[in-house]
Amino acid sequence: MICFLTSRIDVPDTGELNPANRFIDELRIHFPSPCQALDICSDPNGWDKTDLYASLTKKMFEEAGFTFKRFYTLDSRNEHLAAELVRESNLLILSGGHVPTQNHFFDKIHLRGLLKAYKGMIIGISAGSMNSANVVYAQPEEAGEALNPAYQRFLTGLNLTTTNLLPHYQENKDDVLDGLRIYEDIACPDSIGKTFYAIPDGSYLFIDACKKEELRGEAYMIRDGFIKQVSSRGEVVSL
Repeated sequence: MICFLTSRIDVPDTGELNPANRFIDELRIHFPSPCQALDICSDPNGWDKTDLYASLTKKMFEEAGFTFKRFYTLDSRNEHLAAELVRESNLLILSGGHVPTQNHFFDKIHLRGLLKAYKGMIIGISAGSMNSANVVYAQPEEAGEALNPAYQRFLTGLNLTTTNLLPHYQENKDDVLDGLRIYEDIACPDSIGKTFYAIPDGSYLFIDACKKEELRGEAYMIRDGFIKQVSSRGEVVSL
């Protein structure tokens, strides 16, 4: 299994795949042919948004020269076919969205178990990348979550990696949620005894068929309450 766990795959406002950190070059090496793709949603009942983003994703890949034999989506409309659709695919795209919502859907369709026999390629986007971890750090992101004692910050994920990613660092590093700074006041205290990696758009975690992991591009390690930069654009860090 080959995995690209990204923050975002496109260059904002362009509709084009982001070539940073050799992302497109690496895709060309591993992209399956003929490609039978399955885009797995983040919100199983958000049909309009799922269809829109799936079509934009497909178009983005096609305009970069990638072709598909088929391109399906998976949400509540066809969740009863999840096992069959995963089995017949050689590219899975784990969409972005709200981490706990997507996590619940992945659990409902037993995706973690289905992936044990899966041999194709996986591309995670934002929430999809976060939910790829064995134990997911679901950093609070919506109003009220940071102060809600019932909100679960650690969830069972897909077990594709033990690495916890926090996407969109360039956008949200100064954000405040429920009166708390999302990194200094939320992620740093949650990192005691743990390690998270914050990545901006264009950076990604690459996992090869031997399960070797590499952070590619700019990245920041959050461990035991501290944040430090571990790599810059164009650099590779083995984990």
